[in-house]
Amino acid sequence: MSGFEQLFPGTLPRLVMFDLDGTLVDSVPDLAVAVDKMLLKLGRAPAGIEAVREWVGNGAPVLVRRALAGGIDHSKVDDAEADSALEIFMQAYADSHGLTVVYPGVRDTLKWLQKQGVEMALITNKPERFVAPLLDQMKIGRYFKWIIGGDTLPQKKPDPAALFFVMKMANIPASQSLFVGDSRSDVQAAKAAGVKCVALSYGYNHGRPIAEESPALVIDDLRKLIRGCLDPAAEITLADAVQPPSGNAIVVVTRKLWMKVIKALARWRWRA
Repeated sequence: MSGFEQLFPGTLPRLVMFDLDGTLVDSVPDLAVAVDKMLLKLGRAPAGIEAVREWVGNGAPVLVRRALAGGIDHSKVDDAEADSALEIFMQAYADSHGLTVVYPGVRDTLKWLQKQGVEMALITNKPERFVAPLLDQMKIGRYFKWIIGGDTLPQKKPDPAALFFVMKMANIPASQSLFVGDSRSDVQAAKAAGVKCVALSYGYNHGRPIAEESPALVIDDLRKLIRGCLDPAAEITLADAVQPPSGNAIVVVTRKLWMKVIKALARWRWRA
């Protein structure tokens, strides 16, 4: 039985919202290059790709602070130092996307969903300025009607504000929506929004198995959501606990637009 058949018996979700890094693309090699350039410019030793892989997932400011701290806990990092380092990182990452790749099965799944008339959105903690260009470079940007970056709204995942915003824009309830991600922040945001969450086991979750966060479903290939797309005997692991698109144009939600919809979001605002 496919993932969609398990989560939405007899139908499909009308809206699927995706995370980006660790879900659709493996961007860690480029992020690691940018982090190491930043550290070297600050006179520090490079961190390396394996360390960066455990630090990503909460946006560029947190990634930079973790790099300065040399670990997940960045509470003792000086704010002024972090702000200065962030500028260096942003400049370095702007020139570093050549190593990022799309995961197997992603394009097939996005194309299939588009043919079924399922609306799609991208919600990522990556800074907004990098998102649309990267999607276009990976040739998957045309599938998403809404794109929200980590600095598009005042909140970022695990706050569910972006999920509420997209569902409001799409006029689709949580019961007919799905979020697909790879990290604790993704699962927490989906749960807080009342949306079922599918988690990818191959992504970035600070070195911990994503099944520990009890998403609705854990899979290792997006094609396992689709009936008959992979070997029917392929394993799908359930966690222990628990209308056609109007066009192909990308709608990038900006900070200015946020001010226009703040009233709509206010009643759903969630705090950790």
